[in-house]
Amino acid sequence: MTTLRLPGLVDVHTHMRDPGQTHKEDWSTGTAAALAGGFTTVLAMPNTSPPVTDGASLDSALMAAGRGARCDYGQYAAASDANAGEVAGLAARTVGLKMYLDATFGDLRLTDRDAWRRHLEAWPADRPVAVHAEGATLDAVLPIAGSLGRPIHVCHVSREDEILVVLESRHRGAAVTCEVTPHHLFLDRSDTARLGGLGEVRPPLAAPSDREALWRHLEAIDCFATDHAPHTRAEKSADPAPPGFPGLETALPLLLGAVDEGRLTFEDLVARFHDNPRRIFGLPHQDASVEVDPDATWTVKGSAQQTRAGWSPFDGRRVRGRISRVTLRGVEVFRDGEVLAAPGSGRDIRAREA
Repeated sequence: MTTLRLPGLVDVHTHMRDPGQTHKEDWSTGTAAALAGGFTTVLAMPNTSPPVTDGASLDSALMAAGRGARCDYGQYAAASDANAGEVAGLAARTVGLKMYLDATFGDLRLTDRDAWRRHLEAWPADRPVAVHAEGATLDAVLPIAGSLGRPIHVCHVSREDEILVVLESRHRGAAVTCEVTPHHLFLDRSDTARLGGLGEVRPPLAAPSDREALWRHLEAIDCFATDHAPHTRAEKSADPAPPGFPGLETALPLLLGAVDEGRLTFEDLVARFHDNPRRIFGLPHQDASVEVDPDATWTVKGSAQQTRAGWSPFDGRRVRGRISRVTLRGVEVFRDGEVLAAPGSGRDIRAREA
C-alpha cells in the first residue's frame, strides 16, 4: 500500500454549533469529524447562539471548546453594527474578525456600510478580517479595505465574477486573499433538483460555468475551506431549509480525486490546506501528521461519519483516498476509522499569546 504523508491540515472555516445548537454538532463531534478528515486545526465561525460579539460570549464559546475539542482550534469574533470598539479588544484571543455582509444562517448580517469601515479601521492591522461578501457587497467592501491598506480574506468564493474581482483587486495592489469550498468545486446548480433541501447553502450552488471558472483560476485561490455547517436531516427537510453542509470528512478525498485526475497536485493541497492558512491567519507551528492511502476508493455514507449531521451532499459518491492515521504532538489521535483523542485534549491556538 502506498502511503501519502501530509502535515496536519487546517480548516479556516467551520461551524461547530457550540454553544447553543449542539443538537446539530458540538465541539466533541465536530472535531472528531475534523480528525477523521485529516484536520488537526479548525477555526470556528462566530454565528453560534449567542453569537460571539463580546467578551462574555467569547468566554462561553472558548469554554465549550475547551471542554470538547479533540484537535486544536481557534475562535472568530463577529462584527455587528454597534460593536466595533468592543470587539476589537478581543483580537488577541481570537483568530480573526468575521463580517457577514450577505444573508447566511443567523442574524449577524451587517447592512450599515459605515459600520464596515468602523470595523476595518478598529480591528488590529495584524489580525485577519474575513468577510462573507457576494457580488455587490464584494464589489463594495474591497475598495474600502484597499483605501485603508487593510488586508482582507474573502470567504467561500463561488462565482466567476467574484474570483475575477479578487484578481483585479490584487492587480491594483490590494492585500486580498480568498478561499473556496469543495462543494463549490464539485457541485453546482445542476445538483439542486437531486439534493432538494439538502442542497440549500450560502453562497448558493452556482452555475456549472462558475464551478469550472474556479478550477481555471486555481492559482488565485489561497485556501481550501470546508465551511462545515451541519444541520440535522430533519431540519434540512423543512421549508425553508437552513443553509449549510457538513464537509470535514469529505474534503480531502474529493480533492485527492482531483489530484488523480490531474486537476491539481499534492503540493497544491498542502499549500491550500496548510501553508497558506498558517501564513494568512498567523497560526503557530504544530507537530502533526496525516497518513493517507491515496489509492483507496470508497463510497460516501453520511450516516457513518463522525459528524452529528448524519448526511452528506456527497452521499453515494465514490471518492479516492482513505485516511489511515493522524498524529498530534506525537500522539495517535485517529487510526483506521477510530477517533482516539479525548474530548478536551485539543488546544486553543491563541491561549498562550492572549
